[in-house]
Order: sequence, then C-alpha cells, then structure tokens
Amino acid sequence: MDKPSDASALSTKTPGSAPARIALVGVHGFGAHHLGNLERLGHSGMVDLVAVADPNPPAPGALPENTAIHADLDALLASGHQPDVIIVATPIQTHAPLALAVLASAADLYLEKPPVASMQDFRRLQEAATAAGRSVQIGFQSLGSHAIKALERLASGEATDELPGIGTLKGISATGRWVRDRAYYKRSRWAGKRSLDGVDVVDGVATNPLAHAIATALRIAGARTANDLASVDTDLYRANDIEADDTSVIRMRTVDGLPITCALTLCAAESVEPYVTLHGTEGTAVFHYTEDRVTVRNGDGESTRTFGRDDLTENLLQHLSSGSPLLSPLDHSGAFMRVLEAIRTAEAPALIPHTSVDWVGQGDQAHAVIPGIEEILDRATRAHATFSELGLPWARPTTTGAEPLFSSGNNPAATLRSGADLETELSPRPYLHPVSTLSGTVVTDHLPADHVWHLGAGFALQDVNGSNFWGGRSYRRSAGKYVDLLDHGRIEAAKITREGDRTTLELDWLASDGSLVLEERRSYRRTDVDSRTWRLDIETELLAVVDVSLGSPGSHGAPGSGYGGFFWRLPVNGSPRVFSSTGDGEPAVHGSVAPWLAWTGEFDGGPATLVFAAPPESPDPWFVRLSEYPAVGSALAWDKAVELPAGSTVKRTNSVWISDGRLGVKDIEDLVRRDAI
Repeated sequence: MDKPSDASALSTKTPGSAPARIALVGVHGFGAHHLGNLERLGHSGMVDLVAVADPNPPAPGALPENTAIHADLDALLASGHQPDVIIVATPIQTHAPLALAVLASAADLYLEKPPVASMQDFRRLQEAATAAGRSVQIGFQSLGSHAIKALERLASGEATDELPGIGTLKGISATGRWVRDRAYYKRSRWAGKRSLDGVDVVDGVATNPLAHAIATALRIAGARTANDLASVDTDLYRANDIEADDTSVIRMRTVDGLPITCALTLCAAESVEPYVTLHGTEGTAVFHYTEDRVTVRNGDGESTRTFGRDDLTENLLQHLSSGSPLLSPLDHSGAFMRVLEAIRTAEAPALIPHTSVDWVGQGDQAHAVIPGIEEILDRATRAHATFSELGLPWARPTTTGAEPLFSSGNNPAATLRSGADLETELSPRPYLHPVSTLSGTVVTDHLPADHVWHLGAGFALQDVNGSNFWGGRSYRRSAGKYVDLLDHGRIEAAKITREGDRTTLELDWLASDGSLVLEERRSYRRTDVDSRTWRLDIETELLAVVDVSLGSPGSHGAPGSGYGGFFWRLPVNGSPRVFSSTGDGEPAVHGSVAPWLAWTGEFDGGPATLVFAAPPESPDPWFVRLSEYPAVGSALAWDKAVELPAGSTVKRTNSVWISDGRLGVKDIEDLVRRDAI
C-alpha cells in the first residue's frame, strides 16, 4: 500500500553526496514493492542497491547489474558490502532473528510490519537497537501520510485550516473489508498460521493484511507505547481452513479513556478501501488511509481532501543524514505490539460454521463470504462491541452480563442483559435480548446499525434532569435539533431476585455526574397462554430521590418524537404490519391512544405477532416506527415532561403477548379480553 512520495517530500541527497548503500533481505511478496521503490530512488541518485538476500533469487534483469545476490542475510553480512541501511521484508516469524542480526552489524534497519511476533521479541529488539545506537523504521506505510498530523490535531480538538472541525472526539474506529481466496493461504507454509514449527507467526487479519488499520487508528489516538493502552479485548474468528483469524474485532481503550474499535475481515463480498473513522460530537472524519483521503461530515456539510505522503525509506535516509524525526520508529510500535500480543495469547479463533459462510468461485480462486458482514462490521464499530456482544448466531456466546430472565425451566427464550459494559454514549442499562416466541423465533434486536443505543426490550428515558438515559444525542429546544451533549447517565442493578416465573430488579438511575436521581423497582412476569403464545408483563415503579423532571424529545419540542418509557426494538422483518383497535399503518397508530397495538411480520424464524397492551395506569400515546426502523414504544412524556417531587413515584405496567404466526384483529381482541390482567 506504500506509494512514491509526492513532490513535497524532501530529498536526502545533496549535490556531491554519495548515494546511500542499501541492502534488501527478501525480494518477493512485499519485497518486490521495495525493489520497485529502490529502483525509483536509484534513478534519482539517492540510493545504491548493493546487495539482496533471498533463497529464491529474483528473476534475471530485476536488479541493477552491480547488485550482489546472496542466499541469506548471513552471507550478505559476511561479504563486506557495508550497507548503510538494510531492509528486511521477510516472513513474520523471521523478523526477530534477522532484525537482531542487522542491528549487530554496522547498518540501520528498515523492518516490515508487524515488527516481530511477540512482545518479548519486541523488547529484545528495542534493547538491541538502543545498545547498538541504531535507527529502526517500521514499515507501516500509512504513517507517512500527511493526513496523519492533520487528523492528530483534529483528534486533540486543535483548530486547523486543513480539515473542518468535528467537535470533541468520542472514539475512533477502523473498518477493513477485503477478499482473500484459498490461494492466498497456500502461497507459503506460514500463511494463516499462529505458529510454525514452534515459532510464533501470528499471521491474522489484524496483524498482517489489515495491520495498518490498527496502527493508523492507534497513531491518531496518540497511543504509541504499550503503556498508552489501558485495555485490549479480542474477538477472533475464521471462516477459512487456517489457524489464525480472518474476521475479528479488536477493541482498545487508551489510558485517557478513548475507545478504539477495529472490525476487520478477509471474508467480504468485495474488497473496499479500508478506513479509520474519528467520531466527534459535531461530526465525523473518515480517513481512507491507502488513498490519503479524508472526508469530514459535520453540520456544515461534507468536504473531502486528499493529502500527500512521504516515503518511509526516504524518511529513514533523511533521518540518518539530517536528524529529521522518523515517521514510524520502532518505539512507536509499542501500542501495536500490545495488540499483537493480546491476539497471540488469546483463545484460538473460533471456526464460523459452514452454514454461516458462502463460498464464491471454484478451486483455489474460491473465497469465503460471511453474509451481511458489511452491516455487522458497521454495528461493531458504531457500538464499540464485539461479535459476541452483538449476539451473532456464529459468534461465541457472551459469558458476562447475560443470563436467563426466569429461573423456572421450560420457559421461552428471554435473556436479561446487564448492559454494564456498554459504552457511555449508549446509556448503559439492563434490557432483554433475545426474546423469542415459543418456537424460538427471535423478536427483539439490539445495537442495530441505525440506532446502536436501541437495546431490545426495556425501559428508559431520554431526559431526567438533563441526563440522557436513552443513549445517542439529546434533543434540545434551544438548538432546535439533536445535539451531542455527552450527558449520558446509566442504570445499574443493585439487586436481582428470581422466583420461578417472576424476576425483580432493584435499579439505581445515576445521572451523568454520578448522582442518584431515581430508584426503580422493575419486575418481569411470564405467563403461558396457549400452545403458540406467552405473555410478558413488565411493571416498573420509579421513585424520585430528588425533584425530577422526566422528559423526552417531544417535551423539548420535537414534534411526534415523544418516545421514552417502555420501548421494544424489533429485528428487521418481512411484510410487516402495525395496527391497533383504532387504526392501521404507521401514520394511523403513531401518537394514537388505543388499548392495544399489534405488530405482525415474517421474522427469520417464521411469522410472529406481538401484541402490546396500553398501561392501565395511564393512556400513554403509542410511539411507532415501521418505515424507518421497526420499533414500538409507550410514551411516558409524549409532549410534556412528568414532574416528580422527591419521594413521589410513577408506575407503568406494559404487557406483551408474543405469538407464533400472524394474528388478526378478532384473534387479538379475544386474546386481550381473555388474558387481561
């Protein structure tokens, strides 16, 4: 992905100076790129390629006539060429011994990425470079982009004429969707290996083909050393018959609390240029790092700028001749090596079942495609969530924060999630997902790409005394729009009690400043109705700890957007119909008051019907979305805030009948009449 530097790149050659003596170890694979680049630099008089080393010599005519050819680095070093710089572009598992050998000679080092295959070898390399007094450039070519410095300034909130602002940086993500066929993994013995003959290789999607995505995101975030990262989480998978990962989420957090999430795959339907996204309170900046192109979207619109790039070999030569800073020095790869080490020591990548993988093409040209992987990666980066946390059918089941809702056996699938590990922007809170029909059809969704803060079935409010317990942006009358206020609260479970078909939660609502504003007692009750239907009753009582105002976008002046309170996010379903006792279709039922509201559709597991009963405590309007996204809510504060003095309470009970098949109006009315609580 490296490319020649632009016209603004500084030359290290001065009139009358001798060209730098260069040796190249490894002339195939990415070594072939270095040959081309050295030929370019040779024509300009900057370098003299004095020798190469490779057990498989290059084709005749591929080298200058005066370039010596050796079988290996030892032979090259013994031949007295005295190179100023040695470039190592060999398989990953050979980097450590070759780099150490170079540093023991009189040469400086250009080492292809990843630097080495373990943190132990990385520290040995650092020690050797320091002892030898040698410079080491690591081949993360994207770090030569002139866009990097502009994005670093943007990330720090510094004003710049190069790029429009995006407000306060909330997080960084990287997305990579490439295609690699079977032949890619047959090109060498080490391809796709975690280790080979007892030696670490770690040739996975995040450490080799799309390693630049991680390195670039880390650089923009200011994470250079291992100690700059507070945590690294890995979620690794493989669709191909390999040892290493080809589809993974790597989630990091800096010591300053900035989340960085990289969602990467080699199993896309088609390859697209990878990109790093800066998420700000007022916009986003998307950096397509292979093209040096940055697109900023904010309230003023969209603008795109393409930057130049410095060649890392030229930069190393300039550093040696004039002391210019290295663009990708060894020590600045410490944070990347922290990630690589987490991948190296993680549980082996899980095999994605063949039923969740499509194969396109024949023979060695066939490549794996994970259906829907584009949206999956989008969800992961937007929510800073792993595949397991998204609850994908092929992902490992999550092991923390999720457990059956009811303690009794033989109950339909209903999982209670604590939400404790969610990002602050999502307003962490307990919720139900998945919830299923008796036959197993899932009728909830969570962390969808369109609104990643939509969390299954639950109860939340967008405004409690100025704190957002809903997630996402907050609507404010003064702005006349949704604004990102970093005002998110969280709801935490103080106690959970299970008794057969009833579960009760004692919940604390903590405002954005950490203060307690509400105490909630929420109970879930399950009732079997008939062979295809069961009922879920959700009763919540909010106690005001202080004087509180319970509001919504509607109470702040957003017409028709009074959502808040009970909310049920459905998965995408075919032929959906939403209707009530008084109307049919989204325009007719949205904002209406009716004793019940029903949703029918063709879900992944088959046809299903959800019937929502209005809370008996209050005739709250229905909030409904069908055309934009599928969701139903019962609005507590539709167009006016609910004021609760300290010590007072408000109560709502919402019942949902969950049924296999499509029910008509008569079936629903009979059900509600017979089964009403």
